[in-house]
Amino acid sequence: MADVSLDLLTEWLRRFQSLVADNRVYLTELDSAIGDADHGANMDRGMAAVVAKLQEAPPTAVDDLFKRAGMTLVSTVGGASGPLYGTFFLRLGTSLGAESSVTAEALGAGLRAGLEGVLQRGKAEAGDKTMYDALAPALDAFDGVAAGGGTAAQAAHAAFEAAVAGRDATEPLVARKGRASYLGERSAGHLDPGATSTALLFQALDETLAGSAAAE
Repeated sequence: MADVSLDLLTEWLRRFQSLVADNRVYLTELDSAIGDADHGANMDRGMAAVVAKLQEAPPTAVDDLFKRAGMTLVSTVGGASGPLYGTFFLRLGTSLGAESSVTAEALGAGLRAGLEGVLQRGKAEAGDKTMYDALAPALDAFDGVAAGGGTAAQAAHAAFEAAVAGRDATEPLVARKGRASYLGERSAGHLDPGATSTALLFQALDETLAGSAAAE
């Protein structure tokens, strides 16, 4: 598979919405231990609204897809997750531009732009026990495969594996950002909800591109 089409990127968001819905209770349970107990509900509501927007009118280009998704999340999701995920998708769309398909390298650059938006919004660093701990290693893995000539599907699979490892690595950490940081040492021993939903984001990308590659 060479380029990633607008249809595949749209399917990525739909698949992410489905995974979030399936894991809504689990994400809320994680957040109830160290946060406001609303991450699952917020992400489910937000992604359902994104898919509804896409059903109203199909996106006309890649930037339209992600900007619409980002604005919907910002306007419908409370707490930290709406602004962070919304900013991620907005920056991703701006980076990719008004295209009908993107290369693996362009997608990696767009994801990186999304990460930079998350950093500017959330001011997180590695080890703070946030979504950054899954997002940053996922993008490093994606870029490594893409730079070596790998396909977008191969890069997405590497990114998913790295996101899962990053998610799991948050369990022993003491949170230094967000509501979880109020708990101090008691925040250790729990997976970070944002890192967990980030792993779902890359699971959705992996599954979407793997299915497309298998169909070729």
